[in-house]
Amino acid sequence: MSIYRSVNGARAIREQYQQWLQRWPVPSQPLRVPTGEGETFVLACGAQDAPPLVLLHGSHANAIAWIADAPLWSQHFRVLAVDMIGQPGLSAESRPLWHSGRYVRWLDEVLNALGIERVAMVGESLGGWLAADYASRYPHRVSHLALLVPGGIGRPKNFALKALPFMFLGPWGAKKILEMVFGKQPSPQSDTARELGAFIALIFKHYNTSYEELPILSDDALRRLTMPILAILGAKDALLDSADTQRRLESKVPGAHVRMLPEAGHLILDRSALILEFLASRG
Repeated sequence: MSIYRSVNGARAIREQYQQWLQRWPVPSQPLRVPTGEGETFVLACGAQDAPPLVLLHGSHANAIAWIADAPLWSQHFRVLAVDMIGQPGLSAESRPLWHSGRYVRWLDEVLNALGIERVAMVGESLGGWLAADYASRYPHRVSHLALLVPGGIGRPKNFALKALPFMFLGPWGAKKILEMVFGKQPSPQSDTARELGAFIALIFKHYNTSYEELPILSDDALRRLTMPILAILGAKDALLDSADTQRRLESKVPGAHVRMLPEAGHLILDRSALILEFLASRG
């Protein structure tokens, strides 16, 4: 089964994605990495001899999730924005079950193919779950771990039930669902912000959502996260119980530094400098 609702929808997403890649704000290099799950797309930028920094985006997303962060981070790191398999990017459409362990194996294959032995990671939402899961299994390979509203640590909220009435209200309902997830964006918006919002809406229109629940990392897995960790959470997150995420990280991961943003939801803006400070100061 395709991850897209139609061939035309898949084409529309890919065409717009390619246009966004052309707008990447710093010189970049597209990489194609073979894995057991199929080809993986990685967008690389920054000096080739700089320390590697792997970025893992959330669900319904791709490397464009990091377009605002790349200019700053690429001054200090070899930034490697990975398109996760089974998501609306340029990687293979393979979508294993979350509980299968195949995502960790896939990510390990990607790092090996890129020649990376030890790496700093930034993961957002779904990507935060994968980054934390990988780091718990291969702690010797992860030097720093920055998690933005990570899944798989605290309890999920029953967002589908809350969003259900809006699913039958056409474009207006879809807009309301996006506002519930990402929060109401400040007005007036820049042209770029409006265009990016339209791209996100296009993805939500044509991409087949997976409704399988993410596995929750065990207490033992969290205790294996011995590297420096920064977690940035939104107190108004509509998808995840941020208080539960904070409680588990602070009780099971003594080295974790948790920042709870009282007015933020499931989208953390203006995070580039904060994460860079963490990566630079906890070497």
